[in-house]
Amino acid sequence: MLSNRSLVVATFAAAALAASAVPAVAGPPFICHAFELSGSPSLPWGPKLNEGWKNPDPAYDVAHLTADVTKLLATPMPISARMETLRRATIYAAKDHAVASTLLAALEAKAKANPQDANALFDAGFLTEAYRQASRVYAWDMLEGREKGEWTLRTEPSGDGARLIDAAVALNTASAPEMRKARLMLR
Repeated sequence: MLSNRSLVVATFAAAALAASAVPAVAGPPFICHAFELSGSPSLPWGPKLNEGWKNPDPAYDVAHLTADVTKLLATPMPISARMETLRRATIYAAKDHAVASTLLAALEAKAKANPQDANALFDAGFLTEAYRQASRVYAWDMLEGREKGEWTLRTEPSGDGARLIDAAVALNTASAPEMRKARLMLR
């Protein structure tokens, strides 16, 4: 039988465990879970928006990806919409290594040229880390058949996206709290 002290300690331990519980989510969070667009425009997506983590529009021409993404990100939009646009871009880019490299280079160049632009820093950082997570999709055997052969993001990018997101947060813009939440998904 438990003593009163043991019962109190066990109760506090159970309460602490319950309070720290985080719901389990499958897959890399930057690419496997859609983010709220809040009415903002984004890249086209398949007709069944909530069907699985990857549902790109088969008619979309990825040759336009870099131009489309940079145009979309040039407009004001909530951080969640930026994340969803970059999540979709990662999934499209995963099928064309050259397009993936071009898009990442474009966002990195914008961040480097604009070190006081929190959105530019965040976008480059988020895409880098989304690519890092996408490289694990192949290793974790999350793809089947033909799509496995088409997935070209198989190695991690060399950049430090977390550092760029931290730099964006440090600029303390109105979007910093949402950027901080995204950064926490990396842990």
